[in-house]
Amino acid sequence: MVKKVIIGISGGVDSSVAALLLQEQGFSIVAVFMKNWEEENNKDSSCSAAQDFADARAVCDKLHISLQVINFSQEYWQRVFQYMLDEYAAGRTPNPDVMCNKEIKFKEFLNYAKTLNADYIATGHYARNINVGDQCKLYKAIDLSKDQSYFLYTLGQQQLAYTLFPLGNILKNDVRDIAKKVQLPNHDKKDSTGICFIGERKFKKFLSEYLLAKPGEIVTVSGNILGKHDGLMFYTLGQRQGLGIGGKKGEQEAPWYVVKKDLTQNQLIVAQDSCHQLLMSTSLQCNQVHWVIEKKPAFPLRCLAKIRYRQIEQPCVVTAEWIDGTEGSEQLYSVNFAQPQRAITPGQAVVFYAADGECLGGGTIM
Repeated sequence: MVKKVIIGISGGVDSSVAALLLQEQGFSIVAVFMKNWEEENNKDSSCSAAQDFADARAVCDKLHISLQVINFSQEYWQRVFQYMLDEYAAGRTPNPDVMCNKEIKFKEFLNYAKTLNADYIATGHYARNINVGDQCKLYKAIDLSKDQSYFLYTLGQQQLAYTLFPLGNILKNDVRDIAKKVQLPNHDKKDSTGICFIGERKFKKFLSEYLLAKPGEIVTVSGNILGKHDGLMFYTLGQRQGLGIGGKKGEQEAPWYVVKKDLTQNQLIVAQDSCHQLLMSTSLQCNQVHWVIEKKPAFPLRCLAKIRYRQIEQPCVVTAEWIDGTEGSEQLYSVNFAQPQRAITPGQAVVFYAADGECLGGGTIM
């Protein structure tokens, strides 16, 4: 019996080739274009939703598959965008791609696909979903330069059991070659960047439309005032560009780096050392931890972890913390690294891996 797959198609080359590969494997394909950010709020996007939809339509016409449109803009605003705003307002640096996958692509979209009696959903993510016995395991993609398992750590067994990742075993260059060979109309389209479903923006201007900026002082670690910042929400730990304080007030000429955000004093603390002691740490605490396999691992857990998307995984030991001393009140996890890590950023994700590339789970850095 032919299996039915509902694929999320964005108009980009990755999801388009994913649809093609599934079609070649004999699946019955229905494409769904998710509109999760209203067009009237998208005027300065470099790649508008209208163009993306036109590209998705052209690909589906080429492949002779049906295309549906579903609008999750309300859910996106309430569960992804508002979360992002709240995090920035609290002085943290959120990861909306993680929340978008959790709340939209692998919740709302999956639920919608089930109403269409789908056997599976599929996306253009670079990751691998491998069945081992009665468990689904999430692995890094073969193309490590494009691997997106970091953004998928919130997926559990219920989501993975319904999910296909057709690009997990393919190199990005091969995806482009496949698209060009079969003459997909978007084979040379630029990859999308920026905020999930919102796209590329002038970040400071965009965020200022939704949050009130609170300018304050930029000061050195020793307390010397160097200038003014536009609002702590616009800066992140380790940042070098865009500070506008090079060589001011008699300080020696050298790059400045954000080493701390003082929320109480509304001060941005900077230093002329990319590896200043305030930026380096061998440990972190995280909450909102999710394990891909439903059974939690034994602790202490020796594994690998990374604290940002492009980082190489680092050896660490994860221990569970108990607020009230009982397992029922577990809230926090501590992660201790073998080597100091630079710019561990509250609000970002720490994601755990086994040595063979299996994504074990992750959490939010506190």
